[in-house]
Amino acid sequence: MAGKIIINVTPEQTRVALLESNTQLSELYIERKKDASLVGNVYKGRVVKILPGMQSAFVDIGLEKAAFLHAADVLSGFDYSIFGEDLEESVPINLPIEDMLQEGEDVFVQVSKDSIGSKGARVTSYITLPGRYLVLMPGVEHIGVSRKILDEDERTRLKDLVSDLKPGNFGFIIRTASEGCTEEDLKKDIDYLMLLWDNIQKKKERVHAPHLLYSDLDIALRSVRDLLGHEIEKLIIDSRQEYNKLVEFVNTYFPKLASKIEFYEGSEPIFDAYGIELEIPKALGKRVWLKSGGNIIIDQTEALTSIDVNTGKFVGKASLEDTIFKTNMEAVKEIAYQIRLRNLGGIIIIDFIDMEKEENRQKLFSVFQEAMSKDRAKCTILEVSELGLIQMTRKRVRESLERVLCEPCPYCDGKGFVKSPATVCYEIFMELRRIAQTKKNCKIMITANSHVADLIYDDEREGIEAIERENGFKIIVKADRSFHQEYYEVATL
Repeated sequence: MAGKIIINVTPEQTRVALLESNTQLSELYIERKKDASLVGNVYKGRVVKILPGMQSAFVDIGLEKAAFLHAADVLSGFDYSIFGEDLEESVPINLPIEDMLQEGEDVFVQVSKDSIGSKGARVTSYITLPGRYLVLMPGVEHIGVSRKILDEDERTRLKDLVSDLKPGNFGFIIRTASEGCTEEDLKKDIDYLMLLWDNIQKKKERVHAPHLLYSDLDIALRSVRDLLGHEIEKLIIDSRQEYNKLVEFVNTYFPKLASKIEFYEGSEPIFDAYGIELEIPKALGKRVWLKSGGNIIIDQTEALTSIDVNTGKFVGKASLEDTIFKTNMEAVKEIAYQIRLRNLGGIIIIDFIDMEKEENRQKLFSVFQEAMSKDRAKCTILEVSELGLIQMTRKRVRESLERVLCEPCPYCDGKGFVKSPATVCYEIFMELRRIAQTKKNCKIMITANSHVADLIYDDEREGIEAIERENGFKIIVKADRSFHQEYYEVATL
């Protein structure tokens, strides 16, 4: 289905929206000038600490936090295979990290995951340089083909061409975009990647660690390289300067794509014109309504993301099993869409409404697998459990949309809940009774949030009067709107 890439550029940030069927927002990428992604950057780093118990090391690459390097990502310790299930399985050599690295040693690494939350960036010794059609893997004698190229004859043709063109001691992954391309296209990509690699090697010899050797393309250029495929009809951008940069880049490396790039000249903001701005707040909501009246609830935590399916207002017309099945089937496509749009990663647990029939479970699983097949991120999906759960993992390279656009609420500290006025009121009563253990017949000032103060004055007035009578207290309650609902002060005067 034809799609569009819409790029909005401002001095502060660049936003890239991928529209499927020209209208539905399916992926959204945001890169802020102050927080640009480091994924793909190559560094000359220095090992600052070896952790044998975790089989990992911390590497100084010049960032605020040291990067994390696992033993499985150290070049001498692993027979590497990129892009997971697209290629053969990786085979560990099982060398301990302390036998491969020493503290103070210089290492050549690439960022594979941005810093997420409190964790530093994750790095690997296996350098991969992506081009338009190929991914270069120095030091790895292997040719792999994207699993999304389904035609076996085409897979064989491309593999044979790359095998003839590639230099020794280098491997390549044939990307989905290479389907149907010519020998000349592949050769140009290989020449570009080899030149890039030579420049990195020369710079590596001249500089001292920590030092940045290579920075990946910015988000606008990456959109051309990684997203502008056969199924994309147009790439439309609203910055004349960035448009000129894209056109120059495309004319140099991918001239066949030049006709797809268009400058937006409308007076209305580009994200408004394509209805994208209205969709962004929806992608941050916890509850997503389904057309039938059912809903899904999405909860992101530090450890995993849980997605819960509910029938909501949908009561169905036939049996209970039929109602549940229809709700689950409607939820499947929406969940796959939301996972891509929100860029949810790591462990994801989906709690579908439990179905009694095994055939319904199998159908649900098949439809979900098909819906997730459009996702470019690597996913592993387990079958529906007896409890109606689907467990899956999705490769997390960058922060989710929620983590990019939001921060933990300073009021509830990210819990999502605050203590109710009644709970805080009863805590104050307990504090008064503690004071009564050592003091009697005194004046006490309670300062609390206005909601709590109102509750003490009204519904809980009898309770406060009883404490006054029993202990000879004179209690004054003062409301302060600036107080957090959970915060209060109890002072004796």
